[in-house]
Amino acid sequence: MNDTSRRSFLKGAGATALGASVLPFLKVLPASAASGDVVVAVTGQTINSLDIHRTGTNRPSYQVAVNVYDRLVSFGTKTLADGSLSYDYSVIEPEVAESWEFADDGMAIVFKLRPEGKFQDGSPITAADVKWSFDRAVSVGGFPTVQMKAGSLEKPEQFEAVDDLTFKINLLRKSKLTLPDLAVPVPMIINSKVALANATEEDPWAMEYLHKTPAGSGAFKVAAWKPGEQLVYERNDDWTSGPLPAVKRVVLREVPSPATRRALLERGDVNMSFNMPNKDAKELSDLDGITVATTPIENSIYCLCPNLAFEPFKDKRVRQAIAFAVPYDEVFQTAAYGRGAPMWGGENATPTDISWPQKFPYSTDLEKAKALLEEAGYGDGFEVPLSISQSQADWMEPTALLIQENLAKIGITATIEKVPGANWRTASLVEKRLPLHLETFGGWLNYPCYYFFWAYLEGHLFNSSNYRNEEIEALTAETLHMSVEDPDYAPKIKRMIEIVWDEVPRIALWQPALNVGTHDVSGYEYWFHRQLDVRGLKKA
Repeated sequence: MNDTSRRSFLKGAGATALGASVLPFLKVLPASAASGDVVVAVTGQTINSLDIHRTGTNRPSYQVAVNVYDRLVSFGTKTLADGSLSYDYSVIEPEVAESWEFADDGMAIVFKLRPEGKFQDGSPITAADVKWSFDRAVSVGGFPTVQMKAGSLEKPEQFEAVDDLTFKINLLRKSKLTLPDLAVPVPMIINSKVALANATEEDPWAMEYLHKTPAGSGAFKVAAWKPGEQLVYERNDDWTSGPLPAVKRVVLREVPSPATRRALLERGDVNMSFNMPNKDAKELSDLDGITVATTPIENSIYCLCPNLAFEPFKDKRVRQAIAFAVPYDEVFQTAAYGRGAPMWGGENATPTDISWPQKFPYSTDLEKAKALLEEAGYGDGFEVPLSISQSQADWMEPTALLIQENLAKIGITATIEKVPGANWRTASLVEKRLPLHLETFGGWLNYPCYYFFWAYLEGHLFNSSNYRNEEIEALTAETLHMSVEDPDYAPKIKRMIEIVWDEVPRIALWQPALNVGTHDVSGYEYWFHRQLDVRGLKKA
């Protein structure tokens, strides 16, 4: 592909019209997307499990934990400047728990459960169910266990069912993260009676059963699920943890083609397109009948990740060379359509404040990149696969093509490898086997130390670069539970940022925004987990 044809591809990718290929899709929709009690939404990503605790469950699947399960508490809601809705990190509200209080010494939290609380099968929600669910989350390993650990929720002995309606958490330490960590999707409350009836000696946590059959108390039930095609939510008319949703059913169809998703929304055949490409968001934002909500994702960066398990990337000079080779502005304009915030071009190698994310001190400088490669002994370059997820192709593919082009200019041959979306999380995050890849991570709890906990500690899920630095390990442990008012907090955070800027195991591209287009529907609310919360949706 020559320069001209490549530029044409990048500008026109996905810009095809709705054609005959979408007709089978339209035949399986409800009779009308305008039906008063049904919302039809489309997404480009595949839901691969109904259980967030299962190893390999991907990010799109997190929404099931939100819509089908409840937690003890939730975050509040606020209205943004543009009139759209967002979760409110500063407000903690009741969900299954009607009230809670800290012990006088601050080392325990006691929750009183709603006496009317019940699961979707009609059985009562008890403190024993909460304990079993928390025991499961801290014991199954992987992402859920580490997420609980971030809030100092680490072992079953911390959790106590005092009586049927009283649940107690005994704290290992005082932490700013404990209470907000109870409002993220992971500590969902499972019907332990159903789970235990389907557990086995080899599978004591009923992982296989809950993978396909939820046992929650949430606002919606899963009426149907076919991976790669659709998930259908049906309202739980007996929901006890909040106001009854306005719609009875939500049909979420998986449509890989961005062009098809766009055309379906434009035609009014669907009510919502979730996680729209930036190009479509920009072009549809002024169209009559369509509302586009674009919300910056806090604590989130789109990155290029060199894997330190790949020999050349063990040398930080090679990683720095890659960072100086990225055509940042062209990537931002082509893949992000200028939506979001640039994360390159920082003026100093030492941060002046603790805001996160903030601009990294790199910009495009091919001569500097070549000099660093020469200094590291790779003046003749090398070959490396550059991996992208097919389910995130709207931004990953144009980004990868532009990076591939510039890497060739410094002697590095990058071959683009497209990984199916359903396999991406396993390949990039669980197995961490991709030598060079695009990735994104947005921290759920909005602190820089929390981002570092997930993205820069050895073995943690979003550290897909296999990075380890002893000072980062120590500083993250010291700051994670520390109050932001502590005089030691800011200096330690600045030092952490300085280290990862120098060692660049993650090369920041831009801070993304989440785009959601709606037609004939209101009530969409942005959440930090970047998945669709269907509970507040209303038909116009």
